[in-house]
Amino acid sequence: MNRPLSELHVAVLMGGLSPEREVSLNSGAGCADALEGQVRKVSRVDAGRDLAQVLAELQPDVAFNALHGVWGEDGCVQGILETLQIPYTHSGVLASALAMDKDKSKAVLRAAGVTVPGGGLYDRFEVARRHVIEPPYVIKPNAEGSSVGVFLVPAGANGPQTEVGAPDWAYGDQVMVEPYIPGKELAVAVIGEATGPRALTVTDITPVKGFYDYEAKYAPGGSVHKLPADLPPQAFEAALRQAERAHAALGCRGVSRSDFRYDDLNDVLVLLEVNTQPGMTSTSLAPEQAAHVGIGYRDLVRWMVEDASCPR
Repeated sequence: MNRPLSELHVAVLMGGLSPEREVSLNSGAGCADALEGQVRKVSRVDAGRDLAQVLAELQPDVAFNALHGVWGEDGCVQGILETLQIPYTHSGVLASALAMDKDKSKAVLRAAGVTVPGGGLYDRFEVARRHVIEPPYVIKPNAEGSSVGVFLVPAGANGPQTEVGAPDWAYGDQVMVEPYIPGKELAVAVIGEATGPRALTVTDITPVKGFYDYEAKYAPGGSVHKLPADLPPQAFEAALRQAERAHAALGCRGVSRSDFRYDDLNDVLVLLEVNTQPGMTSTSLAPEQAAHVGIGYRDLVRWMVEDASCPR
């Protein structure tokens, strides 16, 4: 943005329509609080189907997109903002849509030299009937975030995960099935444009119980974060560079977060997915990493507003 921050009216978009609504409300509240006193006006917008009308009436100078998951993170809201010509934070339409689609983003990342899991898309009813690949494996929706609808089928499991064939399954008729990768759960936040991304550090995430599912991510005390991660130097450096390469390959802007599995016994690093709008509570992974490298929460949020643009 070319105008001084103190002159800007910022609409913070939060809530939304996805299963990650509650997380988004927390992210949005934190960002809005951080902007109070730094900008002329903050409008807190619980984004719904009438978002275009609401924004047309508010006429903000910037939209801070704190939405997570489908609709808010997959290019749909970005398209609304492009149509209204409102500068906004995070990635644009194409990068957002591409990163949300696990199958298509894996193809792009693989072509860019990033190591991604095997497996592929399968009909959910087939997955519910039989093991489509040898256990252990992971079943996940192709276009959701925050480990919503994710199941781990362990080695030696007698049968598949039947929940994916249930009538109330809400995540599409095709699901991603990938081999389970043992080892450490890692995350790397990246800031900047696709042409010059900067990885911050590597966090090692240990779930208190089970694997790193939705509850482990967001329940109080659900996981322990260690940063910087205690890794062999070559693995640490590889995670930073792979995250930057992924950010660039997908065309991300603002802040992204790459999630990895590191098989420490075999020294194999695999990128699982890229989140184009990672959690933005003060204890979320991306702000936590920013603080570790000397970027405070208020400064990070301010930079994201200053980085806003349209088109993206």
